[in-house]
Amino acid sequence: MGRAGLGVLGCCLALAMLPLPAAPRGPALRPRRQPRPGGPSADTACKNRPLDLVFIVDSSRSVRPEEFEKVKIFLSEMIDTLDVGERTTRVAVMNYASTVKVEFPLRTYFDKASMKEAVSRIEPLSAGTMTGLAIQTAMDEVFTEEMGTRPAASNIPKVVIVVTDGRPQDQVQDVAASARTAGIEIYAVGVDRADMQSLRIMASEPLDEHVFYVETYGVIEKLTSRFRETFCAVNVCALGTHGCQQLCVSDGPSHLCDCYEGYTLNPDKRTCSAVDMCAPGRHECDQICVSNNRSYVCDCYEGYTLNPDKKSCSAMDMCAPGRHDCAQVCLSNDGTYSCGCYEGYTLNPDKKTCSAADVCAPGRHDCEQVCVRDDLSYTCDCHQGYTLNPDRKTCSRAITSSLVTTEESCKCEAIVALQDSVTSRLEALSTKLEEVSEKLQAYQERQQIV
Repeated sequence: MGRAGLGVLGCCLALAMLPLPAAPRGPALRPRRQPRPGGPSADTACKNRPLDLVFIVDSSRSVRPEEFEKVKIFLSEMIDTLDVGERTTRVAVMNYASTVKVEFPLRTYFDKASMKEAVSRIEPLSAGTMTGLAIQTAMDEVFTEEMGTRPAASNIPKVVIVVTDGRPQDQVQDVAASARTAGIEIYAVGVDRADMQSLRIMASEPLDEHVFYVETYGVIEKLTSRFRETFCAVNVCALGTHGCQQLCVSDGPSHLCDCYEGYTLNPDKRTCSAVDMCAPGRHECDQICVSNNRSYVCDCYEGYTLNPDKKSCSAMDMCAPGRHDCAQVCLSNDGTYSCGCYEGYTLNPDKKTCSAADVCAPGRHDCEQVCVRDDLSYTCDCHQGYTLNPDRKTCSRAITSSLVTTEESCKCEAIVALQDSVTSRLEALSTKLEEVSEKLQAYQERQQIV
């Protein structure tokens, strides 16, 4: 049973019972307070929230017959304080010593008279104190739907009250822990020779609200009034008749309905509907909100990583080793990246790999005449008759050297003499041709006269 089930129980019992003593025996239970004017009388049952309540009572040899009768009176008076019924509080009683006996389960009786009659017939079992076995039997044979426990969806608290005067003779720690994990709230009431450490081991937390001690069975029935104060509802929320689907909030004599986190109250002011935790203004995510049941988690866009605050995002270095698939150069760009190539290479159509470029292709070099490819680079050259300028790019026409050898000089002079001889002969021949031409012309004129 959680805080929502019997939130008042621990508080009231802590005030009503004795404070936890340092030794197994402590001061007697304080005198019961006088009922307030107009409060419930000893034979008047008050309305309490529905429970599945199991009493586990010790009837080992250390409990004398007259003391066990006191225990039965305590159980009967407790039944009188409860709002017993099929739809309200169901009660089961278990009796244990070396063995365990389920006197009646939760499904058997739904009226007080029948329950009290069954309690009056309980007989002690005598030997042994197998408290762990008793709690295990409660889990296996009593807190089942077949035996009358209501389904978990009904949100009916499951409560065990163990009454013992001895030390368990079996391992109770693990069994009690399993029961608490299963949602069973355990109250341990020690009497007389009860081992306080064992009570603390089996009870639910906080221990000062779940472990109690009385000196004798003679005063155990006085606990009835304390349980009455605990179970009696003082507001509509405690009565369980408020009609709220999820949470009931007391408001003086009235009440208000509320919802769990992730739900919103419907216009009828009673029922609840799940809300979109990722709706604008409802979350603190920097980039992406992901709904998660009645809560949410934050995420980031591709190229970003979630910061330790689990809300904001930071851009990742997409060009870090192992984060990209570029063959040569990775260029980071605000959470994403693009690929590039080294000088002399060009990016292939896949936008990832590179191929060597033709550096001498038109427009790719600045040579004036000839481009000579050199691996991934180039050098400039010139056509024949030209020479490369100091800028290693442009060309100028070559200048003939004025220095010639003797052999070359002789060759030149011979050529010049030959040229002069040919010229003279051509000039003489030309003169003779002119003379012949003149004689021929004179002869033709004489022939015309004759």
